[in-house]
Amino acid sequence: MPVLRIPTPLRAYTNGQSTVNVTGNNVSEVLTDLTKQYPTIKPHIFNEDGALRPFVNLFVGESNIKDLQGVDTPIKEEDKVMLIPSIAGGMSLRGALLLFATKQSLTNKEIAPHSLAMTE
Repeated sequence: MPVLRIPTPLRAYTNGQSTVNVTGNNVSEVLTDLTKQYPTIKPHIFNEDGALRPFVNLFVGESNIKDLQGVDTPIKEEDKVMLIPSIAGGMSLRGALLLFATKQSLTNKEIAPHSLAMTE
C-alpha cells in the first residue's frame, strides 16, 4: 500500500499523522483516497475548481509529479509519496526536501517563517 507523507502544517487535518496509508493506481486516485479519509484536508490541497493549488508539490520518490505525468503519474504499492507545500523565502526545494526527509517534526520556531497564511 502506498504511503503519503504529510507535512507538519497539514497534519492537523490528518489527526496529527505524519504518514497516511493510501490506495490508488495514480496520484489522482491517491489524493482522492486521502480526501475521503480526511475530508478537511481537501481545501488545503485543491482549489474550488478541483485542481491542485499552485503551492502544492507532490513527489513520487524523488521525482516531482510536474516532471512526470502530473496527477496521472502511476503509483506502485511500495511507492512513497510526499506532499510538500512551496516554501517562500531562501530555502531551495532540495534543501526543503532534505529537511523534510530527515526530520520527523519541526519546532514552532522552525515552522513560523514558512507558515502558509490561509484566507477564506
